[in-house]
Amino acid sequence: MDRLYTFGKYLKKKFNKKIKKVPISIPGFTCPNIDGTVARGGCIFCENESFSPNFQKERITLNLNSKDNPLLQKQIEALKFQFFNTIKLYKKLYKSEKFIVYFQSFTNTYAPFDTLKTLYETALSFPDVIGLSIGTRTDSITDDTLNYLKELSKDYEIWVEYGIQSSNDETLKKINRGHDFKNVRETIKKTKELGLNVCGHLIFGLPGENQKDMLKSVEDSIALGIDSIKFHPLYVTDNTLLAIEYKKGEFTPISEEDYIDTLIKAIKMLPQNISIQRMTAGTTNLLAPEWCKDKSLQMSHIHKALKKAGIKL
Repeated sequence: MDRLYTFGKYLKKKFNKKIKKVPISIPGFTCPNIDGTVARGGCIFCENESFSPNFQKERITLNLNSKDNPLLQKQIEALKFQFFNTIKLYKKLYKSEKFIVYFQSFTNTYAPFDTLKTLYETALSFPDVIGLSIGTRTDSITDDTLNYLKELSKDYEIWVEYGIQSSNDETLKKINRGHDFKNVRETIKKTKELGLNVCGHLIFGLPGENQKDMLKSVEDSIALGIDSIKFHPLYVTDNTLLAIEYKKGEFTPISEEDYIDTLIKAIKMLPQNISIQRMTAGTTNLLAPEWCKDKSLQMSHIHKALKKAGIKL
């Protein structure tokens, strides 16, 4: 890759407009790896109720699927509030013309189908919305939901974002992921067969992994036929199992030098058709790594490394 193919470039080429993803965090969503369906405690890097007294207890009423369900109404109100406040800022800062609603936090297909349908269609009814991007797990999406998204994709830009994290089954076990890479492979294959766009998320610096392991995950993800990819380092945040390990000295976060070196090698592996949606990220309640506290500085260092590697922005 001699030129960085970003998701923004993909959208600009396809729609010839300034389009921004609007991140939404809906109250009440959880994950089968937290609620006991698959496991308890969640992934080791995920904040959950075992450690955080303020975690959303109300999610347990999500299965009471009804238009009169107070939680569903609260979700709709949160969706509206977050969307309209964000686009006001995006229009001012970026001169954005159209928007993709990004259901970001937790597992946004892990709810009754009618609940999902209500939330997705509410989002698509907002002015200047051209599509959805839905963050989820590969073990938490049904055939009904996939087929519904396929129908939506006839008229809208629809993306399913799967947390792959790693293709190493030993690593997935260590982080308490609750599924193996076979599940990732089968679900993404099914999603692609329906003609849906797939973005895969990978984490660099997972416990026990070296650079060879990380780049193997990139290689395996490319082989799945994904359309876009997100990279970010493993963070240690408060109220997580990983924080306990870190405080005991049992986990050492990836260094900035190693992360950027791995990132550049990963980017060089990507075929021209796979867009990049994220090269790093910020977070709240950060304990480590220290170098992740200033995202703008991170991006500056990454851009210098890209330039040195001969990759144009």
